[in-house]
Order: sequence, then structure tokens, then C-alpha cells
Amino acid sequence: MTQNRETRAVQNPCFLAVGEREDCLIWRQQVGLFRAYDDPSRVIKAGMAGQSDSWMIVRVKITQEMVGKEIGVAVQPEFKTATGKQSKNQKNWEKAVRRAGGIYRLIRSADEILRLIDDVKSGRWD
Repeated sequence: MTQNRETRAVQNPCFLAVGEREDCLIWRQQVGLFRAYDDPSRVIKAGMAGQSDSWMIVRVKITQEMVGKEIGVAVQPEFKTATGKQSKNQKNWEKAVRRAGGIYRLIRSADEILRLIDDVKSGRWD
């Protein structure tokens, strides 16, 4: 299986950059239609149209009332190349994530995903 440019240029460096951190967890979420290896006529649907490329949970300390407690914040990075654009379905997914209190951001480099984690931890994600 060959990797697309977005995977090689953006996703892989981002996963490597985040992989060493103990304060977050990131994983790839396959989305789309795939053919079964054992029966190419069988099509398998994974995820929802527009869903982010990955999911991430970032550990964050919160308010005075809960000093010392930590929570995991749902973060949805959407990886794009420098010229990549969101589809209509991806824009709808972004709205749904934000409406539910999650964080969604377009990511174009490893530096950007590390900045996203720092922003989440400091409450500056909007």
C-alpha cells in the first residue's frame, strides 16, 4: 500500500513528534471505503464522512475548584498539506466536534501539532 503525500509530509512527522510525550495520546482513524482483501467485491465503510484523520486526548489541569485533578480533552487534528483544503464533510465534522466541546484544528506540520498541544494545555485553543 502506498502512502499519499499528506500522510508522508504531514501525518507521519506529527505522529513522531507527539509519540514521545506522556501527556497525550494520538491514534490514526481510518475513514472511507475499503475493499476486503479476501473478497474485493465486498466494500467496507469505516468512520463517518468528514471525520478527522486522527483522534487525540491531551491531559490538562483545570479550574481552581478542581485543582490537582486532570482531565483528558478530546482533540481532533485534521492533517493537510500546505495547499490542502477541507471538504464540505470535513467542515461539517469540525462544527460537530466544536459543538460537542471538542477541539478541532487543521495541522500542516509537526511544529503545528506540538503548538496545538501547548495551546490545549494552556486554554488557548480558539
